[in-house]
Amino acid sequence: MQHDIEDHDRGLAHDLTVIRDRMMDRRRALAWFAGAGAGALVTGCGGGSGDTASASTAGTSTSSATTSTGTTSTGTTSSTTTTTTTTTTTSGTYIADPAETAGPYPGDGTNSASGSTNNVLIQSGIVRSDIRPSFLSGSTNVAAGVPVTLTLTLVNVSASGAPLAGYAIYLWHCDRSGNYSLYSAPAESYLRGVQVTDANGQVTFTTIFPGCYDGRWPHIHFEVYASLSTATSGRNALLTSQLALPSATCSTVYNGATGYSTSISNFSRITLTSDNVFGDNTAAQIAQQTPTMTGSVADGYVATAVIGIAR
Repeated sequence: MQHDIEDHDRGLAHDLTVIRDRMMDRRRALAWFAGAGAGALVTGCGGGSGDTASASTAGTSTSSATTSTGTTSTGTTSSTTTTTTTTTTTSGTYIADPAETAGPYPGDGTNSASGSTNNVLIQSGIVRSDIRPSFLSGSTNVAAGVPVTLTLTLVNVSASGAPLAGYAIYLWHCDRSGNYSLYSAPAESYLRGVQVTDANGQVTFTTIFPGCYDGRWPHIHFEVYASLSTATSGRNALLTSQLALPSATCSTVYNGATGYSTSISNFSRITLTSDNVFGDNTAAQIAQQTPTMTGSVADGYVATAVIGIAR
């Protein structure tokens, strides 16, 4: 009786051919399923090539991309997605200082007091490091108080904290009694001055520790200008902001130095949270705005702070 020839009757050569063909079919199937699975994974995450790149680099970029979908003006850390990376308002350890009010006593030509407008930025003598003496209206009185040597470093947060040379910084604050020259101390012009940043982006002012007046946390005002030549009007400032003085140093000075008696009770009634300028800032912004201070009432203080702007 004749029967059909089965595969196992065809010999070793036939068997090897069959095994090879089946293995190739299996590989094709596995490749197809792998491709389909990867596509499903990307679709499920809502992603594309841009999201894949940003997921691996989020929060690490130190420069802004031109295709960024958003920016932050307050200096808080928040990321924005591009097709290649994720940018943030931080650059390394630097953040942009938040803009703050110049207050009612800027003396930069933007407001008037007692019917007159004061603009010390156009006055001869305003460019100086030691801002303790008055220099206008014939007064040479020197503001009394605990000495402070304050060094500010201006950096570009869009370029990994690179120093900004040739910029002008105008700095002013109240005296130890809480009065501002040209305003509540109209005969005086002390505690105001301009310096130009050096190659390290730094300026240094010699001043006094400000008093604390009612309703405000102890602070120092400043404005940043692109150059000394543009610092002739308060309307040209790139940044107007304030420094918040360290709480521990405030307590030490107000309770240990002469002439600060009214600051003791004023300071006891204010906190950074309740302050109408610093109260809505983030912890990172407050840290940026608070100078590091070392020293004593007897010897004076050395203070440093970084000012970040995006250029």
